[in-house]
Amino acid sequence: MNTDTKTAISASPMSTAIILAAGRGTRMKSERPKVMHPLAGQPMLRYLIDNAAEVFDRIVVVAGPDMADVAALAAPHAVVVQHDRLGTGHAARQAEAAFGTGDVAVLYGDNPLITPGTMRALLARRRSDDTGLALLAMEPADPARYGRVVTRDGLVQRIVEWADATPAERGIGLCNAGVLCADAADFGRWLAEIDNNNAQGEYYLGDVVARAVAEGRKVRAVVAPEDELRGINSRAELAQAEACVQARLRLAAMAGGTTLVAPDTVFLCADTVFEPDTVIHPHVVFGPGVHVRRGTEIHAFSHIEGATIGPDAQIGPYARLRPGTDVGTGARVGNFVELKATTLGAGAKANHLTYLGNATVGAAANIGAGTITCNYDGVFKHRTEIGAGSFIGSDSVLVAPVRLGKGVITAAGSVITHDVPDDALAIGRARQADKVGYARVFRQRLKNRKEQG
Repeated sequence: MNTDTKTAISASPMSTAIILAAGRGTRMKSERPKVMHPLAGQPMLRYLIDNAAEVFDRIVVVAGPDMADVAALAAPHAVVVQHDRLGTGHAARQAEAAFGTGDVAVLYGDNPLITPGTMRALLARRRSDDTGLALLAMEPADPARYGRVVTRDGLVQRIVEWADATPAERGIGLCNAGVLCADAADFGRWLAEIDNNNAQGEYYLGDVVARAVAEGRKVRAVVAPEDELRGINSRAELAQAEACVQARLRLAAMAGGTTLVAPDTVFLCADTVFEPDTVIHPHVVFGPGVHVRRGTEIHAFSHIEGATIGPDAQIGPYARLRPGTDVGTGARVGNFVELKATTLGAGAKANHLTYLGNATVGAAANIGAGTITCNYDGVFKHRTEIGAGSFIGSDSVLVAPVRLGKGVITAAGSVITHDVPDDALAIGRARQADKVGYARVFRQRLKNRKEQG
């Protein structure tokens, strides 16, 4: 879209987006509202609200009864309730009092991947020439059960739902995405005129098209990519939409300066942040709330959520970083290391087989293989503090709450239950005792027991 078109839209009357989000998700076999099912870690409705907010002046969400989670997600935007689910046309009518003046577009919460650019194109088409009604359409590879868009001479004549379509109409490749845009007064009048005389006994929003045509108004379609307009009504369609979102996120990450060694194997969240010159190896999964700073490299089969990493850190392979983790500049987290609610200072290392929970590890400290912090007593979590430059011997057990000062060394295999002062060597293990020949005696006793029965 050129600058003149953008200026024309911004100078035009008020625009309102009505988002239909009352669906129960019956085909998903779920008690969760359909629009609350996640894509890349956030509810699908969140995508549509955020994108619509870039284009429209106001947003109104139509929710079903007992959908407090949908209303909470929609806040601070207005929410109206569709108490009786009598079709998409009926749902849109529930928001009629909120249409206001100017243009109204009706969107679907289970059609969440429409980009702001496509929404702007829809609004521009409605405001261009003598268009009375604009709609979004697509040409999917498999039209399946989508409603068909019947056109003549470049103008839309009507929408026919699959259940009501003739064999010839089902052969049409142009499919309805359900999204309509019209002047508020026109929209309200057309909604009042539609009926439920169809195979499903429902009020179809698409019937507004026929009302506009009957008034002699011109109806035009904006054709957009299938990946933007695909509806989500089943778990299989949810998986297809997830693949689309992941593809977008991966391309955005690489465009921003991140190397994805095997992009299709890396799974991102909608809020994952990569700074430039980061490298992500195959089979890494990012949960919500991850910020990877410049120069950090994350190796294969790592799982990360709620963490800030780097810059210039090395993570994995096979590392797990859980919420509350902060990995400092140049720090290293190696294979089979798990961190939770832990700060790992600059240059600190935990290279293998370690659990650090509710811990603060000072700069340049070295955590030996097999070290664990015992942070949970069955009721409360307790913190472990490890000072800068400390060397924690392999298989050390640090029983929190406990503080180890700067430059501390713990002997391998120690159980540390008390604070350790700076530069001390802590040994917390029993003295070794060797019973000469006892192993042979022990094995003979076992053999005798087996022979006796």
